[in-house]
Amino acid sequence: MIGVITILTIVSMYLKQDYSFMTGMMYMMSYFFLVFGLFKLPNLSAFADAYMTYDILAKKSRTYALLYPFIEIGLGVLYFFVIGGIYRDVFTFIIMSIGTIGVWKALQNKDEIPCACLGTVFSVPMTKVTLFENLFMALMALYMVITTLSMGHMAM
Repeated sequence: MIGVITILTIVSMYLKQDYSFMTGMMYMMSYFFLVFGLFKLPNLSAFADAYMTYDILAKKSRTYALLYPFIEIGLGVLYFFVIGGIYRDVFTFIIMSIGTIGVWKALQNKDEIPCACLGTVFSVPMTKVTLFENLFMALMALYMVITTLSMGHMAM
């Protein structure tokens, strides 16, 4: 999946003729959210059940677990069309940080649970790769927040 997302990012940057780091991050985040969000939709209920086993918000709200794939897809669209600026990035940082905490706790407890990251299309175990992906997305969003703030404006 990461390879496909990387290829899509490179092709998009080429088509746009913009090879900046920020553009690369925008496309990478866009495709990550779109691909991973779409994989959760075929069996939304089973995704929610799996997600509720480790995500700290989903454990408290099945509604959140059911909405999460749509949140990811929405974020993917916002990143693709460069909409939302710092508000999108702060929201992404918060959501991905919360997800990171849940994954970290599951790994610390040595829980052997399936990762819901690709829905139920693939049966993938929860590993440090899952932790890295969540943390990486949170850190990219944080970098975008810091960059926007250092430029002194609230980019939309």
